[in-house]
Amino acid sequence: MSDPVVFQDASSISDAPRSDGAASARPLYRVDKFIVPAEARDEFLARVRDTHGVLRRQEGFVRDLILEQQSGPGAFNIVTVVEWANEDVVGRVSEAVAKYHAAIGFDRNETLARLGITADIANYAPLAAA
Repeated sequence: MSDPVVFQDASSISDAPRSDGAASARPLYRVDKFIVPAEARDEFLARVRDTHGVLRRQEGFVRDLILEQQSGPGAFNIVTVVEWANEDVVGRVSEAVAKYHAAIGFDRNETLARLGITADIANYAPLAAA
């Protein structure tokens, strides 16, 4: 199994202002993909559900999905998607999640490493219409 990827806060992925001034006009999608060993599934999903509970209470939250692979050759078996109203909310949300995790003594990087989970984390925006 490959080494786990270190979680990045959403703010470190794309908190930079857009040069075209359209930052607040488009939704932003946080897509996290994970390779989760079977023996780590229950603990991992409990933490994901806790974190999504915090996300759902944040200003700018639109919707979310927690998905589990059902078929196909892909390596990632758990995928989460969160839609935000725009990228302007990312910094505040990242701070809220960090505060929550600190309050409960949760270290994401330690947990991923301990459970042998590989993560691919990124923010996405819709493509402009062709």
